[in-house]
Amino acid sequence: MNPSDPKPSSTSKPSQSGADTPRSSSFVQHGGKVDPDALLKRIRESSPSDDLDDAGEPILHTLDADQQIVPGVVDEDAPNRVVFVLQRDLDKRLDKYLTDRIAFMSRTQLQRLIDEGGVTVNAKRPKASTRLRQGDRVEVYVPPPPPTEIQPEDIPLSIVFEDDVLVVINKSPDIIVHPARAHKGGTMVNALAWHFQHRSPSGGALSGVGREFARPGVVHRLDRQTSGLIVFAKTDEAHWRIGQQFERRTVDKRYLALVHGLYEPPIDAIDLPLGPHPSREKGYREKYVVRHDVLGKAALTIARVRRRFAGPAKEAWASLLELELKTGRTHQIRVHLSHRGFPIVADDMYTGKPLAGMARVALHAATLQFKHPIDGRPLAFQAPLPADMAGAIATLASMDNLSTVQTPPGATVHLDGQT
Repeated sequence: MNPSDPKPSSTSKPSQSGADTPRSSSFVQHGGKVDPDALLKRIRESSPSDDLDDAGEPILHTLDADQQIVPGVVDEDAPNRVVFVLQRDLDKRLDKYLTDRIAFMSRTQLQRLIDEGGVTVNAKRPKASTRLRQGDRVEVYVPPPPPTEIQPEDIPLSIVFEDDVLVVINKSPDIIVHPARAHKGGTMVNALAWHFQHRSPSGGALSGVGREFARPGVVHRLDRQTSGLIVFAKTDEAHWRIGQQFERRTVDKRYLALVHGLYEPPIDAIDLPLGPHPSREKGYREKYVVRHDVLGKAALTIARVRRRFAGPAKEAWASLLELELKTGRTHQIRVHLSHRGFPIVADDMYTGKPLAGMARVALHAATLQFKHPIDGRPLAFQAPLPADMAGAIATLASMDNLSTVQTPPGATVHLDGQT
């Protein structure tokens, strides 16, 4: 322990509510979780003029487990120190413990923070796997949570459908769905805030569900490079009603993917559990893999071959797949196809390579069907292939005169005019 740090009080008692440190910090709520609103408020507050360090920077005061003042210098990468002192023996991994306490950060983000030295245990630099015991003092320099006030930005959107309670968009590739720690703006949520103010015939705003995590109205998500259909809710009622349909798996969503190789069989049920990559090294901690242990979650993808391209060069062999998701795990399609030996074209995270001019992940959310959240009428939408993916398919088809569109049983995406 650093000699300059105050020692935990011998009179500290475990919380009757079961929280480890119910009063360890002015930013910790009853129950032990960091309050993002209180944290943001403190960051934004101006410090008194006489409360500066030697460099003229404002000093932020937090409270440790003894309610003693502990100075922490404000800094863009570590705006606030929060201290937890375990009141009981949890025998729990550090990253899992912090995930429970700092809900606006994902486990991956917290693991990165630990790796970068933003967390200490008993004044020593720990690993994400460090086991916590009674009396351990955990100090976290908590990055600011994502802004909850969404700034409108004039970014073009392709609106497929909009009424008073929901909006369906054909997402372009290379745009993020909502703000996150590394991306405060330039997202679809920012674009929608502008749209509702300046272009929407029905006006309104995104639902309040998820606002505390800068994800208002976000019912489901698409990866940054994935194009195609995505739905946002404009009211809280619409949000939870559509969300229930996703949870109950009554939403029919189909993707088109261009993959390396001649895919077999024509219809394939990929039923393999998925979980985080076991390595926490840089370049791996964002990845997911097939896992048959307790961290693997059930995942089922139905793949149907819609077209094969067998040109003169084996390196250019490819297949166009229609993919039906029965579950919605992170990177599900990408991991399942790579594991089967048919990675998506240009998906360098999962061994895909550029092909036929396709430089981004060749994945497109082509169709989306669900019931209207208020009146229950069936809604069905289809988004045509974007120009880059259609162009890649045309290039591959020009090298294989025998390539034709197939319609295996259960296929629903209409390819006329798309390939």
